[in-house]
Amino acid sequence: MSALLAAGNGASLDSVAGTEVIGSARSPSPQPSPIKGEGATPPLPPRGGGVGGEGEFRTLCALEDIPRLGSRVVQSAAGDIAVFRTADDAVFALHDKCPHKGGPLSQGIVHGRQVACPLHGWKIGLEDGNAAAPDIGCTKPFAVKVEDGLVLLKV
Repeated sequence: MSALLAAGNGASLDSVAGTEVIGSARSPSPQPSPIKGEGATPPLPPRGGGVGGEGEFRTLCALEDIPRLGSRVVQSAAGDIAVFRTADDAVFALHDKCPHKGGPLSQGIVHGRQVACPLHGWKIGLEDGNAAAPDIGCTKPFAVKVEDGLVLLKV
């Protein structure tokens, strides 16, 4: 467990089980950020890690490394994945792109089991990636679980 999430002003990278973790969207650290990609492992190839898809669970970080009502971003060959933590410590993962205009959901506000897109306020369900009515659209959810205090993401 030597390479857990690196905090770093929202831009730091650390290589965790072949995925690149890009700091917290809501938890800046006073530590300096390394240059993106410097010494980083290439992203994993897509393996259908969406909910119900094929793939395997990989250890991402400790639950405590994701701030409550915040998120972390994982870079993958399938695109950036936002991993969210709710107030009651539930963890969800979505493609980090709002279905409306592509806004970064990882920078949105988590409330209950939804995240509000920072661009236009669309509410996206954390469990299924669907936009709340009256909006229509969805973003891909990814399987994620917590075991022994560690967050595992299906990639």
